[in-house]
Amino acid sequence: MPESAGFVDRRAGLRRAFVNARLLDPASKLDAPGALLSEGTRILDVGPRALNDGLPQGAEVIDCGGRCLAPGLIDMRVQLREPGEEHKETIPSGSRAAAAGGVTAMVCLPNTAPPVDDVSVVEFLARRARETNIVKIYTYGAMTRGFKGREMTELGILASAGVLAFTDGIHAVADALVMRRVLSYAKTFGLLIIQHPEDPSLAAGGTMNEGEVATRLGLPGIPSVAEVMMIERDLRLVELTGGRYHVAHVSTAEAVEAIRKAKARGLDVTCDTAPPYFTLNETAVGEYRTFAKLSPPLRREADRLAIVEGLADGTIDAIASDHAPQDQESKRLPFIQAEYGMIGLETLLPLSLALYHQKKLSLLDTLGLLTARPGAILKLKEGTLKRGQPADLVLFDPEREWRTDPTKFHSKSKNTLFEDYPMKGRVIRTIVGGRTVFERPDG
Repeated sequence: MPESAGFVDRRAGLRRAFVNARLLDPASKLDAPGALLSEGTRILDVGPRALNDGLPQGAEVIDCGGRCLAPGLIDMRVQLREPGEEHKETIPSGSRAAAAGGVTAMVCLPNTAPPVDDVSVVEFLARRARETNIVKIYTYGAMTRGFKGREMTELGILASAGVLAFTDGIHAVADALVMRRVLSYAKTFGLLIIQHPEDPSLAAGGTMNEGEVATRLGLPGIPSVAEVMMIERDLRLVELTGGRYHVAHVSTAEAVEAIRKAKARGLDVTCDTAPPYFTLNETAVGEYRTFAKLSPPLRREADRLAIVEGLADGTIDAIASDHAPQDQESKRLPFIQAEYGMIGLETLLPLSLALYHQKKLSLLDTLGLLTARPGAILKLKEGTLKRGQPADLVLFDPEREWRTDPTKFHSKSKNTLFEDYPMKGRVIRTIVGGRTVFERPDG
């Protein structure tokens, strides 16, 4: 990796002292000036009194300049396209994009070619992650073979191979009996099931949110009830089986309310959303802008506001980038024919920080949605600044203003709606296992 790209440090095993930092740890509610000492891959000491006895001999000192030092972001929904579609993204290019965005751990969807429904593919991804050695890469396994929604995969064997949870990725499991079996079997092993919440029969042929904008543009719509109907069906199955269930990229007011009620009933249910769903609404489609073609689609303004409310009151547990890289040939097409998705690794932090700047959430609560809470859902050690835990960190300036330039993004694909978009909040340095994997050249 060239140093000019900002990817600079392969050294391991050193002691590093991060001084003059504003320490932010949502897991322990820490928000105070102080220092952090790492040794090798672990946090040795952290807090306002850390290093009061002086610097350990030989420690490398990193002056944070009063900026925020927090756990590295955990992105629980990423498509890396490898194996199968390396022209859109690869593990190295996606890892560089993650590091530039302050993401120190990401979990890949299993919709690769071949899919992650066999141990051999899990082993391939683990080997490629070790070879790349930038950020931590985990993977989900497919719930059903080939995402066909019929035959359940070997959940127990895949979990033993290192799979964190199970999902059919961008496909919903439509058959209620199959979903019941998956939830029941997963409960035996304590495994998490993640659903793409969209009734396929209602969404079939749709390209954007059903409503006035779609009618004006003459585009086939996807009704918002397609989301909540799938969720409500699955919640009944969760109640029946006692399984662990997570709803991916929630986008509608009705879905937020259904999940809120399920939590009140004590069901083991969590959910996430992505920045487009609390930042934009369906009007972003404009005059057939294919970069705004997402799955689930951008919804009404009332839905966007409901997502913000769900984040604020804790109904929504996490924010994920929903990084879905597409090449130009897949997006520069008529809207109906264009592929779904948008990249998001390098804009995840600043778009989420807008919730803090707009006074919708505190800074700690915003960061918790990106660190401690996804870490808890996935039962990872990462996501906290506690002693003995992985030294996976992000140094950022929450007030630094900048404008996006997709040509400078590290992702292979450039399909973002946020071109030349004003951002507030900038990653300065990303540390994984105690070593710097990204440092912004301009500081």
